[in-house]
Amino acid sequence: MVAWTWRFERADGTEVQPAVQPEEFSTQSDAETWIGENWRALLQGGADQVRLFEDSTEVYGPMSLHAENTSGEA
Repeated sequence: MVAWTWRFERADGTEVQPAVQPEEFSTQSDAETWIGENWRALLQGGADQVRLFEDSTEVYGPMSLHAENTSGEA
C-alpha cells in the first residue's frame, strides 16, 4: 500500500515536529484534505512549510503554511 505523508519544516528547511500529529494517508486527496483542515494549528505550532511524500518520493514542496493574499484585494 502506498503511504502519503507530510514533512513539516521551518522556513529554512529544518524539520520540526508537528503540533497536530498526522496519520499516514492512503490517497493524496486525503493528505491534502488533512493539511487544509490543520494548517493553522501547524503554523501556530512552529511549522512554516510542508512537503508531501508518496512513500519516500517527494511529490511537491515546500508549500508555505503562511496565508498569502492572492485575490489582489487590499
